[in-house]
Amino acid sequence: MASTRRMSTKRKFVADGVFYSELNELLTRELAEDGYAGVEVRTTPHRTEIIIRATRTQNVLGENGRRIRELTSVVQKRFGFAEGAVELYAERVQNRGLCAQAQAESLKFKLLGGLAVRRACYGVVRFVMEASAKGCEVIVTGKLRGQRAKGMKFGDGYMIKTGHAGQVYTDSAVRHVLMRQGVIGIKVSIFLPHDPQGKMGPKIPLDDVVTIHEPKPEVNPAALLAAQEAAKAAAMAAAPPAMDPMTQVDPVPMVDPNASAGF
Repeated sequence: MASTRRMSTKRKFVADGVFYSELNELLTRELAEDGYAGVEVRTTPHRTEIIIRATRTQNVLGENGRRIRELTSVVQKRFGFAEGAVELYAERVQNRGLCAQAQAESLKFKLLGGLAVRRACYGVVRFVMEASAKGCEVIVTGKLRGQRAKGMKFGDGYMIKTGHAGQVYTDSAVRHVLMRQGVIGIKVSIFLPHDPQGKMGPKIPLDDVVTIHEPKPEVNPAALLAAQEAAKAAAMAAAPPAMDPMTQVDPVPMVDPNASAGF
């Protein structure tokens, strides 16, 4: 946040969360038609950087960067940032088929355009699975046909919803579609693939994935024993010859120092 006065750690976390939530809501409403897919806030000692992720970054930037400057001015005035203390950037989504927010927005505009619910949902599921996702699930609830509200669930592939894997591997997004007959709720969940580089998915492998390596080549015991014997023989041949204990050595005569001194 822009406030520079001292605050407790608890208040700071709450203020940062409120700032992120309000900023995300503003960008969601403003950039919905441009494939808005989330925002990241980076705080440095000199300024605050806000990275907007979208599928159509050219529309986010606007003509000659006009729209991004307008958004920067709005954020600066709303949250009380100093002049030049906040900067907005636009980043293109690498694979929009693996982005739940982009797919939820796409499904939202398909339903607003009058496309049938089943056809729209199955199209999203097929597009996500073709983008190398492990699994996908789309839930649509509300007045889909007639006055009776109901829910429909479309899914394909593998989906983990609980535990640490559900938090790391599952990307979810929720959108509300204001139709003429009422509000329709959309939830898109995508199970991301494992990527050692961390670009298409998480680096952490799943707990239940077991990798079986090729066994080492087995060594013949007779050949191993022969190699050990050869190494032992080579070591004995290279060692200096040992002295025979039976060999007699002439003793060196002892000289009495007192006698040589004349005592």
